[in-house]
Amino acid sequence: MAGILDGKVCIITGAGNGIGKAHALYFASQGAKLVVNDLGGSRDGAGKATKAADEVVEEIKKAGGEAVADYSNVATLDGAQNLVWTALSRFKKVDVLVNNAGILRDKSMLNMTEEEWDLVQAVHLKGTFLCTRAYGRAVKSMNQPGSVVNTTSLSGLLGNFGQANYSAAKAGIYGFTKTVAMEFQKINVRVNAIAPVAITRMTDDLPMFQGASLEDMGPQHISPVVGFLASDLAEGVTGKIIGVQGTKVFEYRMEVTDGIHKDKGAWSAQDIKSKWNDIVK
Repeated sequence: MAGILDGKVCIITGAGNGIGKAHALYFASQGAKLVVNDLGGSRDGAGKATKAADEVVEEIKKAGGEAVADYSNVATLDGAQNLVWTALSRFKKVDVLVNNAGILRDKSMLNMTEEEWDLVQAVHLKGTFLCTRAYGRAVKSMNQPGSVVNTTSLSGLLGNFGQANYSAAKAGIYGFTKTVAMEFQKINVRVNAIAPVAITRMTDDLPMFQGASLEDMGPQHISPVVGFLASDLAEGVTGKIIGVQGTKVFEYRMEVTDGIHKDKGAWSAQDIKSKWNDIVK
């Protein structure tokens, strides 16, 4: 039976471990040719090594798939451009980009350093921007359709204590996805995002996962959703933010209350106070 990604060349960033690795193995099982990107650092972004990406590529090849490793830093212009060039030089085209790379530098707001803020913004938000721009320019020049799947987060959409840097970056990816989905329609590229909840090396020590198992909340639940969004099965689907929590799949939407109009003149602070419950219900 043909895979849903047969013949497609797919770039997956941060694919050496966790959710990214699960994406790479699933995409390969569905017939995709992979660029497996991973800088090889720890979960806080420290260090660099080729082992993580190399091992995933080797696993894909042993299973009969095609893949090439890339060790670029997606938070840099050169890294993003090299990442796309790796796909073009090896496979002569690129169809799909999955922006998954990320790091954590959790700290309460008053104790957070500027470096801890900047590093998380660079990898998550700037990296998503740089890679998407490089990919979009390549796809436009080839005049072919494509798909981008970004990675936002429960923290970015609803907030989480101790993650002001991470939640701000992930909230930015939400807005970025909505806007780029509009812009990329003219080059026939769909842009969506997932907000995954899964047990990985990034999250296995979080209280919310106490008592949960990999079988219930592992990355294997996330990748088929990303594969769907990347594939032609999702034709016409763009600008969506899809949550995945174990076997539950759903859409995040911005909520707007009905609000109320003032009969005459501008609102005063006292007017707002008196009508507050009607404004927010």
